[in-house]
Amino acid sequence: MLEVAQIREHKDAFAKALAKRNIDASDLLDQVITADEKRRSTQVKLDEVLAESNSFSKEIGMLFKNGEVQKANILKEKTAGLKEQSKVLQEELNLAADELQNLLYNIPNIPHESVPTGNSDEDNEEIFRKGDIPVLHEGAQPHWELAKKYDIIDFELGNKIAGAGFPVYKGKGARLQRALINYFLDKNTAAGYDEVQVPHLVNEASGYGTGQLPDKEGQMYHVTGDNLYLIPTAEVPVTNIFRGEMIAASELPITYTGYTPCFRREAGSYGAHVRGLNRLHQFDKVEIVRVEHPDHSAAALDGMVAHVKTILDELKLPYRVLRLCGGDLGFTSHLTYDFEVFSTAQDRWLEISSVSNFRTFQANRLKLRIKDADGKKMLAHTLNGSSLALPRVLAGILENCQTPEGIKIPEALVPYCGFDIIN
Repeated sequence: MLEVAQIREHKDAFAKALAKRNIDASDLLDQVITADEKRRSTQVKLDEVLAESNSFSKEIGMLFKNGEVQKANILKEKTAGLKEQSKVLQEELNLAADELQNLLYNIPNIPHESVPTGNSDEDNEEIFRKGDIPVLHEGAQPHWELAKKYDIIDFELGNKIAGAGFPVYKGKGARLQRALINYFLDKNTAAGYDEVQVPHLVNEASGYGTGQLPDKEGQMYHVTGDNLYLIPTAEVPVTNIFRGEMIAASELPITYTGYTPCFRREAGSYGAHVRGLNRLHQFDKVEIVRVEHPDHSAAALDGMVAHVKTILDELKLPYRVLRLCGGDLGFTSHLTYDFEVFSTAQDRWLEISSVSNFRTFQANRLKLRIKDADGKKMLAHTLNGSSLALPRVLAGILENCQTPEGIKIPEALVPYCGFDIIN
């Protein structure tokens, strides 16, 4: 959530920056300024009425003490009127604050100056590429056919149990899935991230805290009886660990990693681009989250990108890194790098990670602040990244590592799997 003081001071610059997202935000920013002026003027009136009421209360006590009952009773009547007036003003203040908050909730984050202008993923900027695209044998198949051939993932059985987008992993498929989770966690903890296990459901305040609500409300599974939401990513519960906290600057950086299943109600579509593991309603993901001092978050983002690169280098999968354009940038993100693995069998790139810096956007919603050694307080910067999302990594392994003899497991995963081939 953007800060009102920053909007007042940099309104034109913010409107220009948000235009990268193909949004004309000028009117919305004006509404924020107007709503804030209304809130502040109402607060001033309320403070004046309360101060006058408090002054009368003290004077009434002195009058009664001095035996001036008639004067005291006159002031009591005035005080009663002031209390009614303060009640009305408090209600007006609450409404004004809610109006301001709702306006702020609907303004996305300001893109970094390096974010390219663009409308869709076709306008994203490739900044890095590594790995040779393998030449597969004749008759090579996409992962959904391989899953059926080797009986390692059953999409139809998942459809029977829950619906489309809920696969069942079997045998070596399940073991490979578990191996990837443990491998990713080990890589992250070796890089200094502390592992946490967090709830898979969150309350409404947590959804608002990291920006999934109200922006992505229709894409989240909602347990209406308890007003809880199934998490779309571990970012939500892990980052909300720090909601409402004041952190000493000496404790930074805070670095966490966690594995969770993820649940997304994304609207379904048809075709090979969403077939099999390409788009699911439930999938596994290992996440990394950082809380940083504002002076260090840019370097931290570069470090996260470098860390994810090392994992893909070890898996020996061909990949590229993209800087997302304004039209493809997530609502809460200031700057995002996407990682994509090339699927030779599908002849297309598959997104397997997003690494983002949110700067103060989430921290302002979370009321997450830092206190420097000199006592200065400021909003923290938050960052997160997939390290990694499993479905498309698994799809890339199955498709790129297939041979006539079977699917060869990347060497880095063999100690975790206990086997080196699926056949």
